[in-house]
Amino acid sequence: MLESRIGILLRTSKYKREYIQKVLGVSANTLSNWCTGKTYPTLDKAYILADLLECKIDDLYVKTPPNK
Repeated sequence: MLESRIGILLRTSKYKREYIQKVLGVSANTLSNWCTGKTYPTLDKAYILADLLECKIDDLYVKTPPNK
């Protein structure tokens, strides 16, 4: 399982959500879904997002053990 860290990274970002949405060409709902882990960005958008958030693409998610 993957746990999204996008919301945490957005809170510490120098950019507002609106700017990130515009650069990525996504809606507020889409960005919110990425933050909650409901949906995932495409690989190209994940790379752009990581660049905007000044992190590695690996930092966007944390691998968690599967629930049993």
